[in-house]
Amino acid sequence: MQWAETVTEAAFEDREQAQLVVTDALVSEVRQALESGNLDLAAALARPLHAADLADLIQLLEPEERLRLVTALGPDMDPDTFSYLDETVRDELLEVLGPERAGEIVAELQTDDAVDIIEELDEEEQREILERLPMPERIAVEEQLSYPEDSAGRLMQREFVAVPEYWLVGQTIDYMRATPGLPDEFYDIFIVDPRMRPVGGVPVSRVLRSRRTVPIRELKLKELRLIPATMDQEEVAFLFRQYGLVSAPVVDAEGRLIGVITVDDVVDVIQEEAEDDILKLGGVTETDVFARPLETVKRRAPWLAVNLATAILASLVIAMFEEAIARLVALAVLMPIVASMGGNAGTQTLTVAVRSLAVRELTPANAARVIIKELLVGTINGLVFLLVGAAVALLWFGDPTLALVFGIAMLINLTTAAFAGVVVPLLFHRLGLDPAVASGVFVTTVTDVVGFFAFLGLAGYFLT
Repeated sequence: MQWAETVTEAAFEDREQAQLVVTDALVSEVRQALESGNLDLAAALARPLHAADLADLIQLLEPEERLRLVTALGPDMDPDTFSYLDETVRDELLEVLGPERAGEIVAELQTDDAVDIIEELDEEEQREILERLPMPERIAVEEQLSYPEDSAGRLMQREFVAVPEYWLVGQTIDYMRATPGLPDEFYDIFIVDPRMRPVGGVPVSRVLRSRRTVPIRELKLKELRLIPATMDQEEVAFLFRQYGLVSAPVVDAEGRLIGVITVDDVVDVIQEEAEDDILKLGGVTETDVFARPLETVKRRAPWLAVNLATAILASLVIAMFEEAIARLVALAVLMPIVASMGGNAGTQTLTVAVRSLAVRELTPANAARVIIKELLVGTINGLVFLLVGAAVALLWFGDPTLALVFGIAMLINLTTAAFAGVVVPLLFHRLGLDPAVASGVFVTTVTDVVGFFAFLGLAGYFLT
């Protein structure tokens, strides 16, 4: 307890004035406070943190410590913290807190954040939380959940500012000041016709700089990029990046304004999609740092099984040349180099291709040119490493024929790797499949099979 008494009020004032970040020292202090049973101190240490930083702190604690800290914070805990938590950690906390407390938390969030939390729960948990929401919020959340997963309808927030085109600037400003249900932060005011269809938008800054007596329709309205509620969130992210949008209206099938998507939501989407592609290239469906071991095993085992099958295929190619390998041990030494070089070259091309497909720099319109360019790159690299590889093999084993076979196999595999690295993801994309999901294992399988077959086939013909 003596340690706890050393934390003074002055220290807390300094902490609040500082640029707070979650450090190892802070985590250690909170842990010590929780272990000593000083929940007030633990809450005081965590309370000044931004919601995102508090979420990081909670995730760094042990599972039993997380609940104690959340309990200690009580109503002082910013509900936005739950929108920043990892899905696994968030679900565990909500389950322990119970439907009533979870409903209170969700009710304080904007609709897009509320939907983001509820959509990850199972149907029974969703129903229990929705039953505890006030009726207007419940209707809004249920309507949003009716849209397809990863669509603009799930991403949007229903809190927005829309005014009729015949209003004056002064009326608009007075409306923004007097209406309590507006979003906490917004960038554009949408101008709508009598049927609630958006006809233009005005940045808040332009309204504030205009005279009160000017009709809102006479301001220089900016052209809107209307987003259908069913549009995929990747398409939404592309529109924001392509046109430098800060916010965009979401419309239903009849073109009526039903929500808005802001740039902060799109940043999350871009990060999520990029993370998803990176994970899938590694054969992992999602981050599982906070998942239980058995859950992690279930997620990773299927992809390992696919890799086992493709590895067996490559091994069958090796088995075809078993006699040649038995007669010339140097083949067993050199053939992993051929496969490894092809795999690395294929991964390089594949990574660029998947990224280019994601940002639409690679499309059917320029696919042929990109394939030819990558083939040229692969061939040039192959020629370079033909010379390097042949020299290494000659110095190593002193056999000119073996050195030439090794170099030619290197050329063949590097060229094949470049071709497969761009064609395989293009093929998956053409079939409507995510090119990041399975491209990696197929490309490495191609380079392994072609590399082993080329090297051992040439060796079997020229050396035995």
